[in-house]
Amino acid sequence: MDYRAAEQSGNDTLLTGVRHFDPAQTLDCGQAFRWSFVNSAKASESCYTGIAHGRRLNISFAGGNLLLRDVPLSEFESIWKSYFDFGRDYAQLHKYFVEVGNHETMRQALAYSPGLRLMKQDPWEMLISFILSQNSNIPRIKKMISLLCEHFGQPLPCGGFTFPDSEVLASLTPEDLAPIRSGYRAPFIIDSARHAVNGSFNPAALTLLPSEAIRETLLKIHGVGPKVAECILLYGFGRVERYPLDIWMNRVMTKLYPLGFPKGLIEHSGIAQQFLFHYARMNKEQFV
Repeated sequence: MDYRAAEQSGNDTLLTGVRHFDPAQTLDCGQAFRWSFVNSAKASESCYTGIAHGRRLNISFAGGNLLLRDVPLSEFESIWKSYFDFGRDYAQLHKYFVEVGNHETMRQALAYSPGLRLMKQDPWEMLISFILSQNSNIPRIKKMISLLCEHFGQPLPCGGFTFPDSEVLASLTPEDLAPIRSGYRAPFIIDSARHAVNGSFNPAALTLLPSEAIRETLLKIHGVGPKVAECILLYGFGRVERYPLDIWMNRVMTKLYPLGFPKGLIEHSGIAQQFLFHYARMNKEQFV
């Protein structure tokens, strides 16, 4: 594990001795869309607020300690440990990627964002989020998702809104979705919701299946193509051997791995992809 201890601290959970975690690198690297930076009075403290799993979460990170506010230790163990992938040893993973990645750019990508971790998020939310992500940029994706939740989610006691239930979205028309400005994606959202309501998209059942079987199910949903399906497999179902190919990863693969990832890297290629994707997106001149 990439922390020394997890302990109850009043109403909060405190992780001490945290390694290989940086909130900005993890939450702003294109895998999650409902997190925002919060200014702190302490220059050395990095604070973020986000909404996931039906609740608002506030975190602060400083001096190798991560504080999850108003989170009992039992909730951290049952939800947030997996969400932030704290059960995985990223020190060993970095070493492994350098050894089998066999390319200087892999070393540069790891050095560029050593605190990046792959998050395991809600499959239903990932289905809708990555449908909305098509042909868009991260600020616009965040805005569409924020409007979707504001109009069709439930208000939370501490502010913000839950992600809308499938039953709510399944009852809508494309015209109802006009306020979120999703354009041609509106019918895709409704079709996805109806698949969830009728049980053909059932995350609890799908998680028991091999990745390829999940992918086949996802591709039956209107608006889900190969790239979106791989995003849902990776970020929603935690299938770290899968990875999406967008414009940046296509450029990365063409330049670095024209024959595909080395065999030894395939088992964790989804995590390796996240480091390379973030590095390429932030260092565009190297991949034009």
